[in-house]
Amino acid sequence: MLIGEYHYSIDEKGRLNFPAKFREQMGERFIVTRWLEECLIAFPMPEWQRVFDALNQSGLVAGRTARRFLLAAAEEVTVDKQGRILIPQPLREHAKLKKDVTLIGADPYVEIWDAAAWEKECACMSPQEIAKAMETLGI
Repeated sequence: MLIGEYHYSIDEKGRLNFPAKFREQMGERFIVTRWLEECLIAFPMPEWQRVFDALNQSGLVAGRTARRFLLAAAEEVTVDKQGRILIPQPLREHAKLKKDVTLIGADPYVEIWDAAAWEKECACMSPQEIAKAMETLGI
């Protein structure tokens, strides 16, 4: 399962260590694209194929907004020998990634956040909202 929270720094070239625990499940190549709340999302190839298929089944007109948002920014990344991925500049700009980065496992994918933005997001999650969401999901 892709779970857990990890803190790393992105270097000046846009390289980011990707946790070994995540790499085991993501594989050597996976897709990174922009996501909601100004963060990025990393999909293992099988999960990306499922998302891609769903976009294609949504119809040319009905799914165009989601298709544009996800596909236009999508990049296939490869893990280097040091366990890093290169995040292209446009994706770094979307998520406002400067130096401190938080990666969170949200199985079946990984979210990549600017660390300060993640802290702010967590601070906005009230126990009441979490309880309501869990109830909606039947947890």
